[in-house]
Amino acid sequence: MDQNMRFMQIAMKYLPEAKQSLGEQDIELDLEKMQPLLQLFLKAMEDAYELGKQDAQE
Repeated sequence: MDQNMRFMQIAMKYLPEAKQSLGEQDIELDLEKMQPLLQLFLKAMEDAYELGKQDAQE
C-alpha cells in the first residue's frame, strides 16, 4: 500500500473527532477546501516517518 494512502487512512481515523471539534465552533468541514491542509499533513507525516526511520537506523 502506498505510504501516502496509509497517512490518509490515519487522517480519516481522526476526522470524526476533528468534525466534532470544528462543529462545536460553528466551522463547517469541507474536504475539498481542506485539500491544501491535507497535502501539508501528508508532508508532515512523511517528514515524521523519515525521522523515525533515521532514528531506527542509528
